Amino acid sequence: MLAARTCRVVAAGAGASLATVLAVLTGVGPAAAAEEGHDDPLGYVVDLDALDDPAVVAEGRRLYQRGCVSCHGADGVGAPSGPPLEDAGAASAHFYLTSGRMPAAVPAGAQPQRKRPAYDSEEITALVAYVASLGDGPEIPRVHPDEADVAVGGELFRQDCAACHSATGGGGAQSYGRIAPSLMESTPVQVAEAMRIGPGQMPVFGPERFSDEEVDEIVRYVQFLQEVGDPGGFALGRIGPIPEGFVAIVIGLGATLLAAFWVGKRREQSHDVEEGSA
Repeated sequence: MLAARTCRVVAAGAGASLATVLAVLTGVGPAAAAEEGHDDPLGYVVDLDALDDPAVVAEGRRLYQRGCVSCHGADGVGAPSGPPLEDAGAASAHFYLTSGRMPAAVPAGAQPQRKRPAYDSEEITALVAYVASLGDGPEIPRVHPDEADVAVGGELFRQDCAACHSATGGGGAQSYGRIAPSLMESTPVQVAEAMRIGPGQMPVFGPERFSDEEVDEIVRYVQFLQEVGDPGGFALGRIGPIPEGFVAIVIGLGATLLAAFWVGKRREQSHDVEEGSA
């Protein structure tokens, strides 16, 4: 009886652990970016035609002085807690603002993570316009993934991107505690911007390395990774065979414990029946 009760407790714990592991590992998957609307599938967010409007630039300066100056200094000259923005360009400001990485929610020097944007589209337009006015820098790229060759994009991605972001775009670990983020929520524009500005430890892939056409092809392949299903079962975060083996062990161990519980329960019932007959 004690053995059966012990099996029951252990099996219940294993079942709860298994459910937790599966919930965590299967909760990661392709998702639409928070800032991407149905009428803006490429993720521009901002009004590109308004970036040169003096009134928009002035509004951006006001927003900058209220929410950015403490880290990036007056007129984007930089500060101990933030880099200068004088030649960051519209692409850099757009990438960090639309992905929610700025304003940062982590200490200075730590890697900012993707989160919900802190500003709405009009405010982002104004801030991007102001940062772009501070100097020369890359513009927001115009992407055309519908015209790109996904097969070529796959070859380019595996050659230059998979080493950090993994072959499935799920991200990966880097040196000094940094990570190459998952691309599952990146918009097409953000993918192109990251290539052109090189955020964090990512190298800058300028036009001399990748033409605009090749950027479109990589963007199209990332879209493919976001759209592709998982016909073999759970995606498990798409981070390789280790979680698959781990889940297999947990499921196997859980099934073994459940079988032990069932056998113990049956023996307990048989023993009770025998005692009742006696």
